[in-house]
Amino acid sequence: MSGFQELQSADGFRFPAYVAQPKGAPKAALVVLQEIFGVNSHIRSVADRLAAEGFLVVAPSTFARVKSGVELGYTEQDMQDGFAIKTAVDALPAPGVLRDIQAAIDFAAGAQPGKVGITGFCWGGLLTWRAAAELKGLSAAVTYYGGGMTGEEEIARQPQVPVLAHFGDKDHWISLESVEAFRKAHPDVIVHVYEADHGFNCDQRGSYDEAAAKLAWGRTLDFFTQHLVG
Repeated sequence: MSGFQELQSADGFRFPAYVAQPKGAPKAALVVLQEIFGVNSHIRSVADRLAAEGFLVVAPSTFARVKSGVELGYTEQDMQDGFAIKTAVDALPAPGVLRDIQAAIDFAAGAQPGKVGITGFCWGGLLTWRAAAELKGLSAAVTYYGGGMTGEEEIARQPQVPVLAHFGDKDHWISLESVEAFRKAHPDVIVHVYEADHGFNCDQRGSYDEAAAKLAWGRTLDFFTQHLVG
């Protein structure tokens, strides 16, 4: 059974999160972090797919502190609207939205007896990287084309859990040079580069690449199985 639930951060802020339950007892839990388009149908479908693999999944609204009920598509206007909200969230006083991600991790930990992992896409990939370095209660992290995470400031972060990172070699937002700099700085992070563009995992985007998405999905499941279940 899946649907939205209200969670509460340490500062008392309440926000919605999409929670997807597996059919049987969860083998572990995952937090899924949205792109700049909200907890939309794509992010909910990712959560449902992971739940079908046996995970309890929590997808928090990381826009809620600025604007509630955001569910965008992938048009140019949607891109502009989402970027504007994301910019406002980034401008929040520290620790900003990381408080809400911590609340989602804590909820996932309390809802089942297993370990907790985290994954995110684009902006959510960047937040996943930050969570792997700064937040508590995680055992593994997987980033998908994390926008900004290969910049100098983000490369300086040190993850506290095993990390798997997916990038595309046609991504005009994330240069291959910066990916190589990231790989060199973090030899313990597993980095995969695909013949694909930014957003290759999303079947609602023109940049969707079925082969890359399928390969990355299999690697993601294997990684989480190894670190959360095995």
